[in-house]
Amino acid sequence: MSVEEGKKAPDFAAPTDGAKTLKLSDLRGRPVVLYFYPKDDTPGCTTEACGFRDAAPDFKKLKAQIVGVSKDNVARHDKFKAKYGLNFPLVSDEDGKICGKYGTWIEKSLYGRKYMGIDRATFLIDKNGVVARIWRKVKVAGHVDEVQAALTEL
Repeated sequence: MSVEEGKKAPDFAAPTDGAKTLKLSDLRGRPVVLYFYPKDDTPGCTTEACGFRDAAPDFKKLKAQIVGVSKDNVARHDKFKAKYGLNFPLVSDEDGKICGKYGTWIEKSLYGRKYMGIDRATFLIDKNGVVARIWRKVKVAGHVDEVQAALTEL
């Protein structure tokens, strides 16, 4: 499936940290920053998560909800969230269905070895559930600021 700017964001319901469930369509009425990352508690993913954590008050002023998604299980999300004081939900996509809907489960290459993994990507979804902006192959440095700037334009 291919997600495109200007089209409805694919809905999902999935478990999150804290033994909760998040349904994307329940967040309608406010913008959503839906970001996909490879793995909890790894250097790039931690930097990105802490960047969103630190900027959360600014996102809150813009009435936006931040949501992180990876294939880690809920228990791992709970530990990651507690360790770094993350102030937004982390969705567990263990079966990869959400990654499939958003096209973030891709073939990667490291030192010539091919493997499947999550493409670090962010989807800015407007208050009506429409994808307003997509960032693929995200570089962590400066990304949170880019997303925040795009959010102010909604």
